[in-house]
Amino acid sequence: MPRQTPSQTVGPFFAHALTPERYGRRGIADRELVKDGAPGEIWIEGRVWDGEGEPISDALIEIWQADASGRYHHPAAPRGGLPLEPDFKGFGRTGSDDEGRYRFHTLKPGRVAGRNGGLQAPHINVTFFARGLLSHAYTRIYFDDEAAANADDPVLRCVPEERRATLTARRSDSSRGIVYRFDIHTQGHEETVFFDI
Repeated sequence: MPRQTPSQTVGPFFAHALTPERYGRRGIADRELVKDGAPGEIWIEGRVWDGEGEPISDALIEIWQADASGRYHHPAAPRGGLPLEPDFKGFGRTGSDDEGRYRFHTLKPGRVAGRNGGLQAPHINVTFFARGLLSHAYTRIYFDDEAAANADDPVLRCVPEERRATLTARRSDSSRGIVYRFDIHTQGHEETVFFDI
C-alpha cells in the first residue's frame, strides 16, 4: 500500500512574477507611487521579521492608500468630488531584500471616510505574503504624528491598546526627507496585528 507523501509549503514562486526587479526585469507595479519632489512625499521603510527574529528575505509587500486629500485612486471611491493628486499611483508592490528590508516612496495619505460617515485616521493598507504563508496577511500602517486622529479611528480602537504600537510607523527626518519606519513581525512578542478580511 502506498504511503502518503510529506506535505510541503508551495513557493516562493511569486517573486519571479510579482517582484521581478530583483531578477533584472520590470514589473507592473513597484515601490515608487510618486515622482521625486512631489508635494507631501514620504518614504515608508522597514524590515520583515520571522518568529525567531530572523529577517525574511523573500517577502512580498503591497500597499494601497488614499492620496493626501483622502481619495483613493479608483472611480468608485467615496469622496469622488475631491481632485486626484497628479502622478499618484495609489498602489505599490515590492519585495524584501536579503536583510528583510523594504521601502516605498509615496505620499502621506489624508483621512478617509469610515462606514458611519466619520473619518478614519490617515493610514496605508498593507498586504503581506511570504514563504510558509498559505494566504496573504493584511494589516495597516498608522502614523505616530497623528495622535488625535489615531485616537478617534474606529478600526484602531478595535485593537487592544497594548498592541496598537505594532500598527504605528515612527517618523524621522533624513537627507531624503520624511521617513516613517514600519517593521513587520510575523510572530513573537512584537507580532504585528493582522486583520481578517
